[in-house]
Amino acid sequence: MALGPIDILLIEDNASDAELTVHAFQKYSRTKRIHIVRDGAEALEFLHCTGTYADRNETLQPKLILLDLKLPLVDGHYVLRQIRSNATARHVPIVVLTSSREARDIYQCYQLGISSYIVKPVNFDEFTDTAKVIAKYWLELNQPQAG
Repeated sequence: MALGPIDILLIEDNASDAELTVHAFQKYSRTKRIHIVRDGAEALEFLHCTGTYADRNETLQPKLILLDLKLPLVDGHYVLRQIRSNATARHVPIVVLTSSREARDIYQCYQLGISSYIVKPVNFDEFTDTAKVIAKYWLELNQPQAG
């Protein structure tokens, strides 16, 4: 799958959460280029340019990665480790957007180098507001590391 530049890589297995996230980002930010992967294995294919993504240009990294931790096939912690060990992707900001409030998950994710940890709000309006803030900060205000 040959992909052009994307702004956000959304790693999310829940179709409703993915749809809501995409809707909120497209409504409240300038980005229209969001790519969704549905499980940890697909995320690794994207990262390593294998399988479905064998034709992807590895130098075209997203501006932001939104990562759910509770993923099928390969869990989010492993995906996070792989992203941070990949020379071309390690500089990309990663926001963990998950339902887990477990202190162990939060600690481990920060140890692995995430940029932010956000617990998904369950209320539609709160979720939309959260997505709006994430988009504003990470895609407009934040000055990314040159890489």
